Amino acid sequence: MSGLKLPISLEFFPPKTPEGVEKLRAVRQQLYALKPEFCSVTYGAGGSTQEGTFSTVSAILSEGVAAASHFSCIGATKASVREELATLKAMGVKRLVALRGDLPSGYGAGGEFHYASDLVAFIRAETGDDFHIEVAAYPEVHPQAKSPEADLQAFSTKVKAGANSAITQYFYNSDAYFRFVDDVHKLGVDVPVVPGIMPITSSSQLLRFSDACGAEIPRWIRLRLQGFGDDLASIKAFGLDVVTDLCDQLITAGVPSVHFYTMNQSAATMEIVRRL
Repeated sequence: MSGLKLPISLEFFPPKTPEGVEKLRAVRQQLYALKPEFCSVTYGAGGSTQEGTFSTVSAILSEGVAAASHFSCIGATKASVREELATLKAMGVKRLVALRGDLPSGYGAGGEFHYASDLVAFIRAETGDDFHIEVAAYPEVHPQAKSPEADLQAFSTKVKAGANSAITQYFYNSDAYFRFVDDVHKLGVDVPVVPGIMPITSSSQLLRFSDACGAEIPRWIRLRLQGFGDDLASIKAFGLDVVTDLCDQLITAGVPSVHFYTMNQSAATMEIVRRL
């Protein structure tokens, strides 16, 4: 194991340049020391990044590690999804992260799938139990949800459509995670809900990301980060303390595993796991 008593998984995004591909290869080799259960690769809307996703997935598989492909259904047709599922199956992929995906700007709600639950149901109907299907969970409520109740209901629908487990959006308030898990249990949903963990290595990037995806940065963390200004060493040291402490709370409470959003970097994730 990774030295931890529970499994971990890692997320990467597809590099856009040959240099990025080489850099990610080196990063993966370092992170494999943590013995991840699987590595997932994100996926953007449109064909350009899908190619990057599949080639990164293929590289991870060739390195002897299980790979999960993100799979988004915005703008997809049943025929295109069927074709991609066949490609992934032939590659030896056993795990998918099924998402609705982000609507590109100026894009109507086209395509044959309106929600992730439609995609999950279709994958199950087409491929039976060939794939372990992960879905996304939002402990702090999906930014486009009409209400917290509607969001919990949407999550429950995805699971009932055939998801095996879920990975959360990142968060820094463990209570939000525990409350979410309690709430979905009350709806009769009992799949593992794995916390997604975002190491803090840069304050500007984190603040920008979080505004976009509806993750809350607690005020005390935001103010401390702003107080460090451009002092990168202090930001990194503070970030490691905060995120290690968060993981510690989650692991103590018995989470099923931990999923790290690596941002294609190795140092922070390696150090957090070492401390744990």
